[in-house]
Amino acid sequence: MSIRLLPGVHAPHRKNTKDMAPVRMPPPALVRIPLSMNIGRPATPLVKLMEKVQVGQKIAEAGGFVGAPIHSSVSGTVKKFDDLLLFHGGTCKVIVIEPDGEQTPWEGIAPPEVTDFDSFINAVRESGVVGLGGATFPTSVKLKVDPEKVEYICVNGAECEPYITADTRTMLDDGERLSEGFDLLHRFYPKARILVGIEDNKPKSIKHLTELNRGKDYVQVCALPALYPQGGEKVLIHNLTGRIVPAGKLPIDVGCVVINTSTLKTIAEYVATGKPLVEKYVTVDGSAIKHPMNVIAPIGASVHDVVEFTGGYSVEPGKIIMGGPMMGMSVPSDEEVVTKGTGSILALNAEDAVLPEPTDCIKCGRCVNHCPLHLSPADIETAFRLKKPEDLKVLRVDLCMECGCCAFICPACRPLVQVNKLAKQDLSKYNAKLKAEADAKAKKEAEKAEKKGESANG
Repeated sequence: MSIRLLPGVHAPHRKNTKDMAPVRMPPPALVRIPLSMNIGRPATPLVKLMEKVQVGQKIAEAGGFVGAPIHSSVSGTVKKFDDLLLFHGGTCKVIVIEPDGEQTPWEGIAPPEVTDFDSFINAVRESGVVGLGGATFPTSVKLKVDPEKVEYICVNGAECEPYITADTRTMLDDGERLSEGFDLLHRFYPKARILVGIEDNKPKSIKHLTELNRGKDYVQVCALPALYPQGGEKVLIHNLTGRIVPAGKLPIDVGCVVINTSTLKTIAEYVATGKPLVEKYVTVDGSAIKHPMNVIAPIGASVHDVVEFTGGYSVEPGKIIMGGPMMGMSVPSDEEVVTKGTGSILALNAEDAVLPEPTDCIKCGRCVNHCPLHLSPADIETAFRLKKPEDLKVLRVDLCMECGCCAFICPACRPLVQVNKLAKQDLSKYNAKLKAEADAKAKKEAEKAEKKGESANG
């Protein structure tokens, strides 16, 4: 196939655990399962204090259409409802469960009856699955589109972030189940061509999925150059189909749907067995980790418990990152927990954790040349520093996917992606102000017109 690359960067791969099959850890002393694990409203608890629960039992219902239910990852007792401190300083509600060590499956687990498109979408929703690549958008909402409009389903197996190999292991160890997912997609989106995008630094995954799906004319496994951020939704669509998702539009507007490999595997598993999303493949790596490995961790397990299972820290970590080094978030402590969107835990030593001191911008233009969406991070930084939200609007900072290519490639080590995130907040406030002013003006004009009409009638 012809590859049409958008810009990006060649980040070091560091796929140290690519040949390590994941190992399931036992339940820890406590799990704290967050009620906010997806884009959209938090889930609503269904359990009470001291209630006994089992693995796979629904313990929280979706908080709205854009939401997903939550299931217990352990069997045990609900001990309390608590608050969990998040990386950005906010908190979210958690259900704290004390495992009994038995991991007893919930007696109600059974394959759902999937007979038509609506029952398929309902099964996806009931599985609790969200975008497991990190986006955490409820998958049932993404897939609830007119099948007639879907021309391409882009299956994201790029896993372009350094270190992370959780999706790689899914493709290698659960390839048969993933192939069942391809068949499900073909069944309910019969006109769509399924394109599986995998970076060429994963030859085993490419070969394995190609062999498993040989003879399926609706599936094509595509080797893509290892170029970060190959797994970005708009980037993947362009590089697989040649199509461009316009600003303000969704993939379905250009006939595409994107789904992560681990997400699709989870859906296929739920349809086949009734087992919902209760655990995650998590890559544990970094210069402060004694024994890097892939772990099957129960949702709600703490970073500390997961790291201890791998053998602990080799040195005191200087920084802990949930996710990859490009788009992941630094967390305040290892009391943070594994969520539906957790793909990796990186613990860096003190030396690797220190960011270089930024120097003055030299106007080299590298940030512009390497931005996948052709933005101008240097100009955005200037507009942000000068407090000019009107310029941020013109520069379309709202389109930034926060991939970090600009900061990575900058020879002056400017914190460009961090500034973009703050600038997006400023632009949001500016847009809200403009809307409030427009609404007030419209209201005033309406009142004036009403008074004028009353005068005319009087």
